[in-house]
Amino acid sequence: MARSVNVIGLGLMGRPMARALMAAGFEVTGWNRSTLPPDQVAGIRLCSSLMEAAAADVCLLVLADSAATDDVLDRLEPHIRPGTVVLDMGSSDPSHSKEHARRLSARSVGWVDAPVSGGPEGAQTASLAIMAGGAEADVTRVMPILQALGRAVHVGGPGAGHMVKAINQLIVGLTIEAVAEALTLAERSGIDPRLVQEALTGGFADSRVLQIHGTRMIERAYVPGARSKTQLKDLRLALKMGQAASLWLPHLASAATLYETLVDQGDGDLDHSALHKLL
Repeated sequence: MARSVNVIGLGLMGRPMARALMAAGFEVTGWNRSTLPPDQVAGIRLCSSLMEAAAADVCLLVLADSAATDDVLDRLEPHIRPGTVVLDMGSSDPSHSKEHARRLSARSVGWVDAPVSGGPEGAQTASLAIMAGGAEADVTRVMPILQALGRAVHVGGPGAGHMVKAINQLIVGLTIEAVAEALTLAERSGIDPRLVQEALTGGFADSRVLQIHGTRMIERAYVPGARSKTQLKDLRLALKMGQAASLWLPHLASAATLYETLVDQGDGDLDHSALHKLL
């Protein structure tokens, strides 16, 4: 079983994931593209280079998007030993994942794309929903790592994990839009949105989005969480998948347009619940 893990990308998700793996008994190191304040990475042993990072049994990528993943992997790949597994737990384009898997397989290096849902809170409590794509042997090898972070389901071959994550983000984005519209309607109608949230608890309209993101909307607390620009990136991936499948997905298109407006007005680094701010 893989015991040593290097977490490449120590951002909002990478840091709590690294600490959860440490708590589960894995040998964890970390590497980040930029220098982070010491208090943010306290307790995580940092590697000085990607060459050093590549010595781990598993190179766990938690990067912002396909461009960042491609860039880091291009620099990491020359140093990866045969038998290593690259585990991408960010959100990327499925077509890139398939190409990475094909290229790494030729060097006897495994690939698993296993993006997550649950945000920093889920990472901190090791309760993430994880959708894993990859060859059976590769997924089996990293499954103890995934299970230390949450509940993992093997959803198919390389790229399938990132496809399911785009589907997840379609649901999240549309639900955030629905909650933002509902709470805005309540506020403009003179109804306390907190009472709306309380009244709907346990009913068909209830959800984690209503409870967690709804509270952020009510309190105007838009510190991320997940950034609006990341949500937009994922919705664009879902639109690309829909186009490839010859599907008309009108609500996905409208949600993407709203997030584009939010990002274009300079609010891309706010939490994705900031769609309420736009309304």
